[in-house]
Amino acid sequence: MTTPFAALPEGERRARMERTIRTYFDGCNEADVEKMAACFTADAVHYFPPGLEGPWKGARTIAEHWRRLVLTIGSAWTIDRLITDPASNQAVIEWTHYKTALNGFLRGDEWYAFDGESGLITEIRAYYASRGDGRDHVELEGFDYEGRGYHLACPVPRPHQDAAPQHTAEETTV
Repeated sequence: MTTPFAALPEGERRARMERTIRTYFDGCNEADVEKMAACFTADAVHYFPPGLEGPWKGARTIAEHWRRLVLTIGSAWTIDRLITDPASNQAVIEWTHYKTALNGFLRGDEWYAFDGESGLITEIRAYYASRGDGRDHVELEGFDYEGRGYHLACPVPRPHQDAAPQHTAEETTV
């Protein structure tokens, strides 16, 4: 019998939460559907700001959507900040989403909820720096990203070798 995630020592829960989020982002950057899906409960939900194509429901659905964006707009991500709270089974990250085929990026935050039994992600709520209004670079105005040590360039080679030259308006906003 395995020990439920919520019953593990706090330090171990904190480390697993961070490892799960980082594995998920590695899977996103690798366009690896299986790796991403393994980080979620089967019924996980990923919420987005209004006007986007969300929510995405189900581990595999979430993973397949991110793979599609890697292949169509050259998506790649960094985790710029990460905080975990094992007592509440929640975490928050600050990220950058590079859209290399569009020569742009956006920055935002995500709140994560974890299942107390398995330690897998049950929910992600995404918040963007500003609404998608056609800008190539979406980030907080006046914030010193470079001075605070944020990534300023895409961390992985893009566009992806299988990237399609055409993209829809919907794909450019997520």
